[in-house]
Amino acid sequence: MADMIDNTRPIRAGEELDLDALKAYLTKHLPAGGEASFAVEQFPGGHSNLTYLVRWGDQEYVLRRPPFGSKVKSAHDMKREHRVLSALSPRYDKAPRPVLLCDDHSVLGADFYLMERVRGVVLRKKLPADLTLSPSLAAQLSEVAADTLAELHGLDIEAVGLGDFGKPKGYVERQVSGWSKRYADARTDDIPAVDEVAAWLADNLPPDGAPAIIHNDFKFDNLVLDPDDLTRVRGILDWEMSTIGDPLMDLGTALCYWVEAGDPPLMNEIRFGPTNEPGMMTRRELAARYAETSGRDLSNIVFYYAFGLFKTAVVAQQIYYRFAQGLTQDQRFAMMIVGVRALAAQAKLAIDNDTL
Repeated sequence: MADMIDNTRPIRAGEELDLDALKAYLTKHLPAGGEASFAVEQFPGGHSNLTYLVRWGDQEYVLRRPPFGSKVKSAHDMKREHRVLSALSPRYDKAPRPVLLCDDHSVLGADFYLMERVRGVVLRKKLPADLTLSPSLAAQLSEVAADTLAELHGLDIEAVGLGDFGKPKGYVERQVSGWSKRYADARTDDIPAVDEVAAWLADNLPPDGAPAIIHNDFKFDNLVLDPDDLTRVRGILDWEMSTIGDPLMDLGTALCYWVEAGDPPLMNEIRFGPTNEPGMMTRRELAARYAETSGRDLSNIVFYYAFGLFKTAVVAQQIYYRFAQGLTQDQRFAMMIVGVRALAAQAKLAIDNDTL
């Protein structure tokens, strides 16, 4: 089972931290004696905020900071992430516990925070070498994903202290207009499908649903699974886009990531997880499971799915823009523009066929 645990790699070029400054800061804020074993590595996943493993004595922490060169501050708000985890972690066992928040930019050049490490298995596009995913297990994991999202959306906003965390009124309209503007600000290529999808979304806004705590990046590689029981979620990662809003917008994003084996080859190439494996639910089945568990009305589900694809295309465009402008040297980002085209085409297909 040890080989299945999500592990780290050496820090990527261009994303190095000032280890001396970090060590000095942590010496003042973490238990004494840990500095002797201080070490930092980087987790391999993630295309937005950067995630590092910090070893300190016998403790392991995860450090989160914004990407180098990004000018989209609203998408990399460390204080926001820290706040939502501080509220959720005492009341929701799948939210990692934050340890400290640093807004002194003399340390790492940006805000960052430290949280506890949740050890476990993370399912990415390429499965761990020791993991055999049977159709039966794939079906169970599908159910777990749908049920965990419904569970998150069922949390009492006021009880966890996040009643003022977002602005649920007008959320759907703001998301469509906001992501359309973000695309315009980061545009590099002429991709008509993006503009067509944005226009359709603006013309077909459904009413806001009952608000909930939403994650906004819910997919397999943000779930930490128990290595002894893969059907148990130990933690949910990457809360950078979490807020209070319409939970069906969150479901739409999750469906966007749920690539099926029968989807276009390029969609299968850019997928984030093993959702195309035999036994995995289809998007329709996943949505039906969520509806059954949550009791929510999914009559406008094509809108939410198309929005999820559109939003993810804009995120990919923002990342590609950073690469095109020379603000990052990460070669993974060179092909992001291909993802923008594929996601926009998939959204157009869903709209034209009125189906998931």
